[in-house]
Amino acid sequence: MIGDDRKAALQAWLAKRLERPDLILDCVQPLGGGSIQENWRLTCRLGEEVRSFVLRKDAAATIASSRSRAEEFAILQVAYDAGICTPEPIGFCHETGVLGAPFAVMALVQGVGLGPRVAKDLSLGGDRDRLAERLGRELARIHAIRPPQDALSFLGQPDPEPALAVIHSLRDKLDVLGALRPSLEWGLRWAQLNAPDVELSSLIHGDFRTGNYMVDADGLVAILDWEFATWGDPMSDLGWFCAECWRFGQTEKEAGGIASRAAFYGGYEAQGGRRVDDTAVRYWEIVAHLRWAVIALEQGHRHISGAERSLELALTGRLVPELELSTLRATTPDGWRRR
Repeated sequence: MIGDDRKAALQAWLAKRLERPDLILDCVQPLGGGSIQENWRLTCRLGEEVRSFVLRKDAAATIASSRSRAEEFAILQVAYDAGICTPEPIGFCHETGVLGAPFAVMALVQGVGLGPRVAKDLSLGGDRDRLAERLGRELARIHAIRPPQDALSFLGQPDPEPALAVIHSLRDKLDVLGALRPSLEWGLRWAQLNAPDVELSSLIHGDFRTGNYMVDADGLVAILDWEFATWGDPMSDLGWFCAECWRFGQTEKEAGGIASRAAFYGGYEAQGGRRVDDTAVRYWEIVAHLRWAVIALEQGHRHISGAERSLELALTGRLVPELELSTLRATTPDGWRRR
């Protein structure tokens, strides 16, 4: 919880940031969602106007692959300035004296973001093929951001072999965890042998999936959660979105559990994104299962180690065998040919 002393300091910071000395912070409420960060709703009065914001800061324990809140906010700012459908960035506080840790503030957007509900509740998102097409267009806009970018200098230089870089990173994470998972090692070896060539790197969201965007009854409201963004292969974002593990049981709807793959691809290409390489996308779908399995192991370890006791984290850790089975099925010769 945020105590009265912290609340007063936060009100003062917001008032200064918005240049509104009359700002009154009425209410601070925890928001659901986000297993790596804490999210809080801030309700403020500015004279007769009432505005709500989201405050985002690190949870008690995080995972190494997640970017810092300062870097995530910088990426959000670049995306917002590029006209991508994101919440409006309000400001970033580097000082620890306000809340005890750095934090970001952005405008609150109204909608639903819970992945299983978005996939299954057809009263949300409007026409589903149109939603998938819009998401494809937004992804193409993200991929139009290419290096170099002064505001994103912390991303470094793009790796010329992004697939191999991902594989190396996943192997390192397994080593750090001390995890002996032969099925994942098999999948990583397969991914290494079948890595696609990449002609041009761009900014990738890194977690572009159902559950990380918000919708209302009419359609898309905002794309969220930029903490895994980096330079990489654009097809990896399409593969992550289409991976079966993010369809929430709607397996026949290959684009994020919401619509057809054709609608998603069509929106991407119509926006000026490069031509979709379907073989590369399907390769990255397999890598998505490997990557999600390693993240799930990290999340489960947070609970088991005692760093952050959480039923959600414990249950996430139990997803790994299912992801391993999906990987094995997809990387057998017959399974790959069927794709």
